[in-house]
Amino acid sequence: MIQSSLVTIPARRGKASRLKMGQAIRVINTHGQQVVDTWAFNAENMTEFMSMEHSRTFLSRIMARVGDSMVTNHRRPILTLVEDTTVEGDSAGIHDTLLAACDRYRYELLGCEGYHDNCTDNLAAALAELGLTPPETPSPWNLFMNIPVASDGTVSFQAPVSRPGDSVTLRAEMDCVVAFSACPQDIVPINGVDCIPTEAHFQILEA
Repeated sequence: MIQSSLVTIPARRGKASRLKMGQAIRVINTHGQQVVDTWAFNAENMTEFMSMEHSRTFLSRIMARVGDSMVTNHRRPILTLVEDTTVEGDSAGIHDTLLAACDRYRYELLGCEGYHDNCTDNLAAALAELGLTPPETPSPWNLFMNIPVASDGTVSFQAPVSRPGDSVTLRAEMDCVVAFSACPQDIVPINGVDCIPTEAHFQILEA
């Protein structure tokens, strides 16, 4: 397996990369408590993108397991989860598919005055580095994000269960552009009880 050098997803910022069909990318939770919002777009047609609502229908579950493929809004596989080091025994990895990316409006509702870094802007900035513009902000695959659903249907915002160095490996099922945001949420404890966003990393893998 050929591994590229590590690429940093800076704390509170975004980063994007192109993937060829069959390539894999390992997303590393470097410090263990960082949510990484994740998007994927068809490289030939950015209006086709990884869709959480279509993936939940495709999987008949709200979270993917190793071997599962996430699908696009055209219901075609785009990324397959091939490895997840957060899984222990029969437990599944915890990677939220329910919540939208944070944005300026989310932070305004949380009482922030003035600008606050957010995943929506991070997506746009990451793609701009590649000369691309997102057609919209799809709901992200929130890697490592822990949003339990209670029996009464309510959700809560909990710290990740991932450990330093935990990772997920995703295989591209089509030529695509993947984008990540090291979520800047520092008000609710989705990035750990200390509410301090940290950097993460990714690495492209080739057979």
